[in-house]
This record gives sequence, structure tokens and C-alpha cells, in this order.
Amino acid sequence: MKFIQKSEDILVQRSGKAFGSCSRCETVPQKIEGRGGLYLWFPVSHTLSKVISALRETKLEFQLLEESKCLYITLEGIAKENFSALAASVLTNQELKETKVLWMREVEQPQFSDFYRSTSLDSFINFSNSDWLLDLLYEERITTHFQPIVYTSDTSKIFAHEALLRGIDEQGNLIPPGRIFGQAESAGIIFQLDALARTRAIREAKVHEIEELLFINFSPTAVYDPATCLRMTVQAIDESGIPHSNIVFEVAESQHPPDMDHLIKILRFYREAGFLIALDDFGSGSSNLNLMHQLRPDFLKLDMQLIRNVHQDFYKALITEKMLEVAAQLQIKTVAEGVETVEELEWVRQRGADFVQGFLIAKPCSPPIAVTKYIGGAEPVSLSV
Repeated sequence: MKFIQKSEDILVQRSGKAFGSCSRCETVPQKIEGRGGLYLWFPVSHTLSKVISALRETKLEFQLLEESKCLYITLEGIAKENFSALAASVLTNQELKETKVLWMREVEQPQFSDFYRSTSLDSFINFSNSDWLLDLLYEERITTHFQPIVYTSDTSKIFAHEALLRGIDEQGNLIPPGRIFGQAESAGIIFQLDALARTRAIREAKVHEIEELLFINFSPTAVYDPATCLRMTVQAIDESGIPHSNIVFEVAESQHPPDMDHLIKILRFYREAGFLIALDDFGSGSSNLNLMHQLRPDFLKLDMQLIRNVHQDFYKALITEKMLEVAAQLQIKTVAEGVETVEELEWVRQRGADFVQGFLIAKPCSPPIAVTKYIGGAEPVSLSV
């Protein structure tokens, strides 16, 4: 199924039940091109005054629409860049976030139905600087690299693969995921990127005939309603023929406190469909014991910052050891992430971590590796899960 879909394709039939499609998740927004205008609504009159004062020193065309209490700025080509630079220089970060804007082409007049597209001035500026990312999404210039997750007791045995997004620039070079996701988040197009990353991972796993479990990251902030926003993901899994029990969705929400009710709703959807759940980056950001008891994951992935030099840091060692003990008592399987040294591997091995992942074992690659070398001092022991 092509990622770019017509917005009017709103229903699909699956298992005898109609599921709505999410036009926001499945449709890449258009670039801000051609001659048009920007309507702005400011949080306070002081912010409006600052912008008008700055605009009067430029050659940008603008109108004050007093009835609507908004400012209209004519933008075309370089004017868009000039205004973005001007706004970023005279307004505070808070003002940029609280100022609401709506972009309309010159021949169009805003209708009530257009206001769902309004966004913050901050997002508009970031979106205006995201043409390279929109091209990447529209042309689907992304690929998936796979990093093995191996048994701690026998690192030559692969338990699962984590699917990791990589972008491809116009010259064929890889674009690091941090740059891609960072720009998508700030520009408000994380929905489209997250959906495309999930479906691409599934299809490439099918191409490479991966038989082990497949760990796939997802951001809860990129999902409005599971039945619609995750429709494309579930359809891709079903079309690939991969058993639902072989898919592990990783909750990637370590940077912001999650909307717990929303997150539980998403995970309930996944579980009812037969998928497994992993709590990623445990031990960093908002991830904590309270989150673990509310989400009740099948897997717990210990953050790499905890694992780094854990054998030399008393605080890290004590915290990590207790986490492993709690997970074992709750029968939650554990993955130590970011293992880079034999010392780190031996430390987590001795304290009962079920699986390990990191550069010591293998770097992410495509196609996925089929087997790894055994690393460690003790004799490997088979472990069934």
C-alpha cells in the first residue's frame, strides 16, 4: 500500500469490520509554496505591537484586521524566510508557541473548516524549514536497519531484532535518525514520519525473512486514536504474514511525561490484537516504577545511560540491580541496552538480565545479521523464553 493516500479514502474493510483511516497520519502535508498569506492571532496585544513595529522596518506587506483581531502578512518566496527570521528574532519562545497562525494561498479565503489546520507560529517556522524532510517523506527515501537483541547467557543466539529508521538524502547518503525525528517533532509532522517508519520496518522485515521477534518503536504522541492511526500498521503486518505474537511495540516516551490514559488505551489496542509491549529507555526521563506498574509491559529495556560503566558506578549499579530484581519477580523479561564493553556484559549477565543489545554485539545494519559471535568468559547456556 502506498504511503501517500487520497484523503477521501476514508474506510477500509478488515476482518469484517470497518476501520476509519487517519488522513493526518497517512498524508504528507504540502509545502508552503507560491504566493499566499499568513493570518496571525497573538496571545497579548504587546506581542502584536512588537511584530507590527518590526514589520514596518521591512518591505513585507501586512494588514491589521481589527474585526478579527489578527494580522495578515503577504508571503511569497524570500518573504517567507525573511518573516521567519524576523519573528524568531523579536519574539520569545513562549510568544512563538502561543501565537496561532493559519496559512492560506492567495486565491483562497479562510473558511470555518480551515481552522483545524491552524498551528503555532513556532511550528509554522519549523515547518517552513522542513522542505528537505517533506521531500524525504513524499519520496519515501527511508530504510530500516536492524540491530540484534541476543540472549545474555549465549550472545551467539539472536532472540529478536530492533527496527531502526534511517533516512537517505538525494546523494544516497544516510541521514541520522536524530536529525529526522527532531525536525519532524518541531515541525508537527511526527505523525506521518512515525507511521511511515513503522510500515517500512514491517515490510523490510518481511523482505529479509526475519523469523525472530521484531521490536518496533512508536511514539504515543503520534497516535490520536488507535483504531484509525494504527490501521496502516496493522494492515502492513497482516499483509506481510508476520504473526502478531512476533511483533513487540516499544513505548518511546522518555522525554515527556506521557498522557497515561491515552497510552493505556493504545497499549490495550495492541494487546487485544495479540502484540507484545516493551517499555523503552527505562531508568531515564519519565520512565519509572510507577509507569511500569501501570503499563505492565512484557519487556523492560534498561536505558543505555544506566548500563554505561555500570560496573564502575555504585549508584548506577545499585539502581540497575534493583530494577532487574523487580522485573524478575514480576516475570518481565529484561533487555540491557547500549552494551559496549565486555565488563558491562558480564555485569548484567551475572545479575540476571535476560537479553542484551549494543555495539559490543553488533551495530544496526541492513540486511540484518543472521548470527553473532559468542562474547564472554562463561560457557554459553541455552535459555528458552
